Amino acid sequence: MFGRRRKNEAGGVTEPDIELNSQPPLPTNKQRHYNHEGHRVNHNGHKVTKGIQPDGESGRRGIHPLQFLRICFRSTSTASMVVNVLWPFVPVAIAIHFARPKLHIWIFALNYIAMVPTANLVGFAGQELARKLPKVFGVVLETFLGGIVEIVLFMVLLHKNDATNVFIKVIQAAILGSILANLLLCLGACFFVGGMNRDEQTFDEAISEVGSGLLLVAGFGLLIPSAFSRSLQTYVTDGSVTAAQLASKTLQISRVTSIILLVAFLLYVWFQMHTHHSIYDAVLEKDEERDHDRHKDLKKAKLTLTECIIALVIALTCVSLHAVFLVEQIEHIVLEQGVSDSFMGLILVPLVEKVAEHLTAVDEAHDNQMNFALAHVLGATIQTALFNSSLVVIVGWGLHKEMGLDFEIFNVILLILGIIVVGNFLRDKKSNYLEGALCILVYIIIAVAAWYYPNPHSISEGSGEGTSEGAAHRLFKS
Repeated sequence: MFGRRRKNEAGGVTEPDIELNSQPPLPTNKQRHYNHEGHRVNHNGHKVTKGIQPDGESGRRGIHPLQFLRICFRSTSTASMVVNVLWPFVPVAIAIHFARPKLHIWIFALNYIAMVPTANLVGFAGQELARKLPKVFGVVLETFLGGIVEIVLFMVLLHKNDATNVFIKVIQAAILGSILANLLLCLGACFFVGGMNRDEQTFDEAISEVGSGLLLVAGFGLLIPSAFSRSLQTYVTDGSVTAAQLASKTLQISRVTSIILLVAFLLYVWFQMHTHHSIYDAVLEKDEERDHDRHKDLKKAKLTLTECIIALVIALTCVSLHAVFLVEQIEHIVLEQGVSDSFMGLILVPLVEKVAEHLTAVDEAHDNQMNFALAHVLGATIQTALFNSSLVVIVGWGLHKEMGLDFEIFNVILLILGIIVVGNFLRDKKSNYLEGALCILVYIIIAVAAWYYPNPHSISEGSGEGTSEGAAHRLFKS
């Protein structure tokens, strides 16, 4: 710790007193260091490559297989390293798909588990790549790469959809389920883990208020097609409008809404990366200085740029394979095993697709980097609500699939209530473990309700087809 400057006998000013036990300040990207040859070096003494940020400089070039495997297995945190123990499931899951195609439950379960380490590698490689880039652009890119798993799943589900529209129902539930998993489960885990050893944690309003506002806009946009469809059901009942006409108009509204939400997402990215990037840079720079383990993180070996790209290619290839094999079994699980569309979409699919983002954000919250954690959680949520949902509707439009934003009213209510709950917790710019525990408990309640929520096609099989009596019959039958 620096003391006051003191005058010497000649009246000059000497250097300030320094406590012997104090630690030097952690290096930041604004500090420049040079070696004896005049080359810029980073905190580890590695020569900084032009265009690479010092924190992401590995000091190597190309690919070194053993070092590459060691760094990838170590990952970003202990939790991520434990997840890498699941890699043996990857070849087993691929093999059983071809060797025993009739074992639907086993294929689903093994590919579900195998997606966890592969999605984790996507997140880790994205994080390593983000270190080499300017902070705001790096966080945006890392969040986008984390959402690729979700996009791949949505595209595979959309391609596999048939006349029953089972997969479209799963996609619709998964869109809202992904938002809820981020807002309640992941953010709740961040608040809980980060608050266990602290009275409270603080975060900047530049992160929380913009995120909360965009979530309300997204919730409003996702609600409109469903509200339109439900409010006009009485006209279908009295014969003023046919069910086909209402479905067509709702689909048109969904497509226009998707285009508008996509524009909102592009404005959000422009806001972050161009007009207000200096604000976000300052907030994230300050957050790095609060990281108690940053000196250890800076000392860790880093992937080279080539290794980052190779890791992403391997991970995305595996994720795509597992997504295809997983989706092929969903219809069997839903129709034959009695698992509801809502539970599959709201809970099961989002949990496996978001595992990498969740581990990264919780680790940042544990290190007291709440602004980074919020940037990842809210950024991923906004990407799902504004970009991924719009993308799947627009792609479905091009493929002549009836993919719209006409959600089950049960799911929409959960979404709006979830946004309100989280918005209230973010309002004071502080968090603690109690708020985190409450978010997680709310998510568990949603999971229980989704488990018992009946499928629409199952309701029609009961007495009182399409009515509440049919739903009750499906729900309580032995």
